[in-house]
Amino acid sequence: MTSSVLDRDEAALRAPSPRHYLMCPPTFFDVAYAINPWMRPGSGVDRELALAQWSNLVAAYRAAGHRVDLLEPVDGLPDMVFAANGATVVDGRVLQARFAHPQRAAEAERHAAWHSRRLGGTGVVARPGAVNEAEGDFAVLSDRVLAGHGFRTSPDAHAELARLTGREVVSLELVDPYYYHLDVALTVLDDRTDHIAYHPDAFSPQSRERLAALFPDAVLATAADAACLGLNGVSDGLDVWLPAGAADLVAALTAAGYRPVEVDLSELLRGGGGVKCCTQEIRHHRHTFRGENPR
Repeated sequence: MTSSVLDRDEAALRAPSPRHYLMCPPTFFDVAYAINPWMRPGSGVDRELALAQWSNLVAAYRAAGHRVDLLEPVDGLPDMVFAANGATVVDGRVLQARFAHPQRAAEAERHAAWHSRRLGGTGVVARPGAVNEAEGDFAVLSDRVLAGHGFRTSPDAHAELARLTGREVVSLELVDPYYYHLDVALTVLDDRTDHIAYHPDAFSPQSRERLAALFPDAVLATAADAACLGLNGVSDGLDVWLPAGAADLVAALTAAGYRPVEVDLSELLRGGGGVKCCTQEIRHHRHTFRGENPR
């Protein structure tokens, strides 16, 4: 694990901010097909264990004071548990997903309907023209968005999100099929200071150069950290929930002033997903969300 030397005062100022998440129980989770290298159809899934592990993550968010809303699972859509892929919400504006694989296509409308009900006509739910897998490939910072492409999300979707949100969107090319989404190669640690962690080898040389120039203080994850999906994490600015097993990353985050919380999601890893994959963030209009009571 390598990282630049962080300012001690900056690390001392780490503080959480209230978050609002959308998650979907793994009631019908299965590995019935293979659309990423992690998936092994026919290997068997323990749904009871998957639900228990997922429930522990929900409980951890709520214990930290964050709001978690639940999306109703649908029989025949085994990957709905990976709720991060269904929509991207920035300042109350929603870009619906358009999945690259037909097996997941029906999930997008379920997410769009949920957001439409939530907004009640007061916000925007945009239907995409280009393929995008939402927060799988969109990482939201303070005033811009990092956007992955190469496996699932089209670069044309980057322009769509920029038009919808008015934010700069920085395109990054992914080159390793095991890191098929940006959220398994990069984690936003603090979306106020734009502090991130990432695995350089997941990106093309040009994108590595861009990341190094934009984020000189980033935490750089080792191959071992990335291989257990350690970068598929969620942070509130202080607590960082991440899949168990990324020992070097945990040490680096602790040294940088964060509180890493390892979560065992080993059963969901069979589908190629971890903490972030299960967690869609609802980013309200700036300064309007005050942290409703978790439910």
